[in-house]
Amino acid sequence: MGEEVPRVIGIQSGSGAYRRALTLAHLCTGGTVKITRFGAVAAAVGTGVLVLSGCSAPAAQDSGLDEGTSVNVAWNQAFYSYNGSTSFGNATANNNITSMTLSDFKYYDNTPELQKDTSFGTYELVSEDPMVVKYTVADDAVWSDGTAIDAGDLLLGWAANSRALDTPDFDPSEFTDPDTGEFTDDFPTDIVYFDSGAQPDTGLGLVQDVPEISEDGKSMTLTYTTPWVDWELDLPPMLPAHVVAKNALGIDDNAEAEDALVTAIQDNDAASLASISNFWNTGFNFTELPSDEELYLSSGPYVISDFQADQFITLTANEEYTGDRQPNIAEVTVRFIPDPNAAVSALENGEVDVISPQATTDVVEALDAIDSATVLTGSEGTYEHLDLQFENSKSGHFDDPKVREAFMKVIPRQEIIDKLIKPIVGDDATTRDSQIFVPGAEGYDDSIAGNGSDAYADVDVEGAKALLAEAGVTNPEVCILYASNNPRRVNEFQLIQSQAAEAGFNVTDCGSEDWGGLLGTPGAYDASLFGWQSTSLGVTSSGPTFQTGAINNLNFFSSPEADAVIAELGGEFDADAQIALQQELDKIIWDNYYGATIFQFPAVTAYNESAVTGIDPSILAPTIFWNITEWEVPAS
Repeated sequence: MGEEVPRVIGIQSGSGAYRRALTLAHLCTGGTVKITRFGAVAAAVGTGVLVLSGCSAPAAQDSGLDEGTSVNVAWNQAFYSYNGSTSFGNATANNNITSMTLSDFKYYDNTPELQKDTSFGTYELVSEDPMVVKYTVADDAVWSDGTAIDAGDLLLGWAANSRALDTPDFDPSEFTDPDTGEFTDDFPTDIVYFDSGAQPDTGLGLVQDVPEISEDGKSMTLTYTTPWVDWELDLPPMLPAHVVAKNALGIDDNAEAEDALVTAIQDNDAASLASISNFWNTGFNFTELPSDEELYLSSGPYVISDFQADQFITLTANEEYTGDRQPNIAEVTVRFIPDPNAAVSALENGEVDVISPQATTDVVEALDAIDSATVLTGSEGTYEHLDLQFENSKSGHFDDPKVREAFMKVIPRQEIIDKLIKPIVGDDATTRDSQIFVPGAEGYDDSIAGNGSDAYADVDVEGAKALLAEAGVTNPEVCILYASNNPRRVNEFQLIQSQAAEAGFNVTDCGSEDWGGLLGTPGAYDASLFGWQSTSLGVTSSGPTFQTGAINNLNFFSSPEADAVIAELGGEFDADAQIALQQELDKIIWDNYYGATIFQFPAVTAYNESAVTGIDPSILAPTIFWNITEWEVPAS
């Protein structure tokens, strides 16, 4: 669960099919047991990743905040953006932190099941056809500066995550810095563009009319153009509208600023919206503690209090928080330790209390030797994959489908499993052969039997050479982006480089420690090697990855057939029909030589029970942090 994962998508699962497929492994953590393993897994339908379960979620603590207590947690990638809804900021490293600081109407427990946080607010399906949904914020919900959370914040969330007011046909790619992945300073100031990746035929993109705001300013009502199966998951955690408006519109007063933002949205004021969208896109990106405290206001149980670049970020209990998820521990510090072996050493030395590093043989063996460590191992909701750039690549060779197919034939998927994964989880480790389904899920076996993935089960050097000859390409260069400070990724890159050379590919190194921000940057690389971390059980969660122009579509893949299936899936409420559509989508992706899935991540979490209790990881992001308010520091 500690693997760097740049972007997040959700597990796809229709509620009925999911329940039929789910076989939960249940194993409780004994207080005196040094090593506890949760190796059994269960499969969820869809893009789904392996679902596992520890004990049911512990009851909410009623002991209240324990003043003066603190806990140190290690994570492998530094925080860099407070806005996890942009294509740049949508990363696990960021969303781990905001899961503790930004309240939401709902969250997943580690069963995993969707839970409603009614102490923050409520939502309801007012009408099925037309589909009408109403969100209402709790009367006592406030930002950490004391400003009430209200419909203005909701309305900004709709505008940003529907893109209904965006300037039509604008392409931001030429204004993206190839070295950082951020927008450049010459980004046009007269363009309305919210960088959320929303599409007009999915999710909030289906709400094209400006929502209605209640007279008391606490509710927002959305009307969808067509029914949408995952409507409960559409609205992400909100950012403070008054802060965006103050910075974008130059208004000092909180109430006046938010009123101006609401008016700009309701009147479709393009000039104001251009400034609002620009600040929403970039204003919350920071790599150390900003001097402006408003840039990290909290609506959740914790608020950022300190942040040292590339070292650590500290959160303290939010005194203004009135919700039910009250924290027990006064201070949480997340330390950035990219090297998994260094994280193990930090746990052993008492520098950190909880780690969730990349699971390697060395890491597991080292943890077994630590007497004070409680260790949880199993499978993660993350899968490894290699994606090929369809457009805007560094060399341009993958514009030709024959070259993409040739490269897929020399990805040593089985060798990677044998050398890097089997030593951790044993001989049962296998390749993942679907872009949509997790191994073991209902529909997986039928899908891989017909999706074409069997053509890449074994390396085929001669087949690759023949395809390159047909394409008229000699010694094509393929520069692969990956985390250069990740030992397993380095090993994978080297295995791919060596094998591809036999077919005539010149695989070069685009590895970077800042690889997450570079994903999707035009001209920066030809292929990318990383893992997707799942965040939900949404039926339509493949959409953000495979739909044209969507937020997780980082390799510029575009298929009218795939787009049509994704749109149809969003309006399909029958579980069996959902599986059939997902299987159709799986085949389309493999037929287009998208890239290759490789393996499901092995997982390891370790902690010192004398320092902290209540650790109960989830298969879904934010993994170990989902129940942070139930963690406790033992009295001794």
